[in-house]
Amino acid sequence: MRRNPGKRAWPCLAALLIAIGALVALPPPSAHAELNHPRQQFLRDSTGGLFLHWGMRTSPGYTSCGAWESAVTNGGWNPGYWVDETRKLHGQYLVLATFHSRLGYARPWPSAIPGSCHTNRDLLGELITAASAKGLKVILYMTDDPQWHAEGLPAGSSWLNSSAYSQYKGHSVDLTTRDGFGEFGYDNFVEVMQRYPSLGGFWIDNDNGYWEQHGLYERIRSERPDFTLSNNNEDTPIMDMISNEQKTGMTPNYDYPQAVYTAAPRLIEADFKLPSSGAWWYTGTDSTVDYKLTLGRLITCAGSSVKALMAETPMVNGRMPANQEAFNNFANGYLNTIWESIGGTEGGGYLRGGLKPGFWNDGAHGVTTISKTNPDLHYVHVVTRPSGSTLRLRDNGYRVTRVSDLRTGAAVAFSQGGGNLTITGVSTWDQYDTVFKVETAGREGIYPPSSYTMSASASASGHGAPAAADGDYLTYWDSNKTTPVSLRFDLGSAKRVQYIGINQREDSVSYARSGTEQSARIRDYRVYVSADGTNWGTPVKTGTLPSHRGVAFVDIPATTTRHVRLEVVNTHAASTDTTRYQRLRVDEAWIGSDYAGTTAPSSRYEAENATISQGLVESNHTGYTGTGFVNYDNLTGSYVEFTVNAAAAGTATLTFRYANGTTTNRPMDITVNGTLAADELAFIGTSTWDMWQTKSVQVTLNAGANKIRATATTTNGGPNVDHLVVAP
Repeated sequence: MRRNPGKRAWPCLAALLIAIGALVALPPPSAHAELNHPRQQFLRDSTGGLFLHWGMRTSPGYTSCGAWESAVTNGGWNPGYWVDETRKLHGQYLVLATFHSRLGYARPWPSAIPGSCHTNRDLLGELITAASAKGLKVILYMTDDPQWHAEGLPAGSSWLNSSAYSQYKGHSVDLTTRDGFGEFGYDNFVEVMQRYPSLGGFWIDNDNGYWEQHGLYERIRSERPDFTLSNNNEDTPIMDMISNEQKTGMTPNYDYPQAVYTAAPRLIEADFKLPSSGAWWYTGTDSTVDYKLTLGRLITCAGSSVKALMAETPMVNGRMPANQEAFNNFANGYLNTIWESIGGTEGGGYLRGGLKPGFWNDGAHGVTTISKTNPDLHYVHVVTRPSGSTLRLRDNGYRVTRVSDLRTGAAVAFSQGGGNLTITGVSTWDQYDTVFKVETAGREGIYPPSSYTMSASASASGHGAPAAADGDYLTYWDSNKTTPVSLRFDLGSAKRVQYIGINQREDSVSYARSGTEQSARIRDYRVYVSADGTNWGTPVKTGTLPSHRGVAFVDIPATTTRHVRLEVVNTHAASTDTTRYQRLRVDEAWIGSDYAGTTAPSSRYEAENATISQGLVESNHTGYTGTGFVNYDNLTGSYVEFTVNAAAAGTATLTFRYANGTTTNRPMDITVNGTLAADELAFIGTSTWDMWQTKSVQVTLNAGANKIRATATTTNGGPNVDHLVVAP
């Protein structure tokens, strides 16, 4: 029988490749980082952590590893103390930096690898055990930098012992070179992985070519798939998290997220010092802590879903200097009273919803947060108070039902109108963070993404305009560095338009940090409307958006139209920033038909709270108010009956909010106190079940309680009914 040459050749080639791979030790394929992975959950659930810089050069400083270890032990070092200090700051993890290039390359575990200082006592293991007992994680700092190997030593001396390591490896290795130190670091990663399976992961101070070439990260992923990887200042794809180190220059100075240049849902960390001056490690000076700056950083990071890594400087015995310990004690009690608004929340005004953060009226500044479990529950953190007694911020379409002072629980006066929530009569402001708890009945007056289509005058490959209306924060529209550029909405039919809402991609700083690090956000814009999508006429609105983080709004004179075009004339980045110049990315954009709160809350009656006959309360379609809507059974006679109170007898307008995802009218009889007020009132199709429209009818009400019933008159039943609004 004739052999198949194709089948014969491939096994030989495969065997040859295996043999070659064994000879040259080919590294495994490049690893990639999952944007979301179960190993990241403890970080995603965290608000922040405590960063500890501690090593041989901690004051008074040692050149002998044994002398340093003796001082640590004799000083009474206790891992439980560090865990308790972390908990006072309401952190959920610790990062231990002893293998630091400027702290003597000290390794706080009994390493079998020669080359730098290591302790005989297992300080790292003790810390992991103590942290685990309190539900915290320990992450180990690792450096790739040998350049400080002789700092603080007599000429000709080094913190690194190349000779001992070379003998251990069986070949010559110069630890003072990047490759040599990379080989040494690789071995230490492996030793720690094998010794401490309960470690949370590694915090890596930049990268090393040796690690990349020899598949270090692939090995970590393979052997310890639950270890997280964090990288300092470099957004390396393999890493689970990027840490931004000690960013400054923003106004106000505590609003750290202004310097962040990586978009959520990427895990992002802000790494900042608590001592207001001095080194990252203890030098013998009890530096002060700026309470306003530090608490402001923690709160604004929480308001942007950024993890706050707070760096403190433990002394040789492990205790914090007095000023830092005093701050920790203060923060513990201070944060306890407002923790509801920080723990278990996401940053508000971004892709997960929420009130607009940032620059408010009369000099006020702060952030908002939104509950992870209740999307209608919000918190407003006023870090810088307004000059008067009134705070005003964009409501992002949420109908507010109650505002209270989180600390006291006392109700606070408020009003809504023009897209704003206005909180009034505030006589007392906290010096660090006044927190208002804002309860809402959900968003209203916003067309669901499924009810319109998007197009653009320019788009980058793979990032077309529909991504700006898909309800998915993992996708975005990219203008392909084209300006002017237009983003267009087709509402399908003529509808009322009041404003445009925009969530821009938060992958750039929001201020001109340098000539090459600037904001990629909308600056000047024009808005056009059209009945046919061809004839646009003159702009109905022109203006400028500030370079601020969070949701942005463009208000236009209320109009009825089918097509809306947002033309971006230019963006904020200068031409010197070649990466961000003319770049525009939009995660989501939407049209608002009305501002929230245009009717008084007391005049709205939710269908799910009414009397229901032959129907179900459901919540499987978007855009409803309250907690759900009523889905009528498909039969004649099913109904919803509202009990409405009128202050006086007279004429009133009943407005039913409904959805009918079919093309068939679903008429209903409207009765008031048993008397027919509207015979087979039409509830025509709304194109989809996520598209809500209103139908109104005038009736006469009695003073006091009135029974208003909407009864299906066909076997199709009624439409989905969201609520009833009663107006004089």
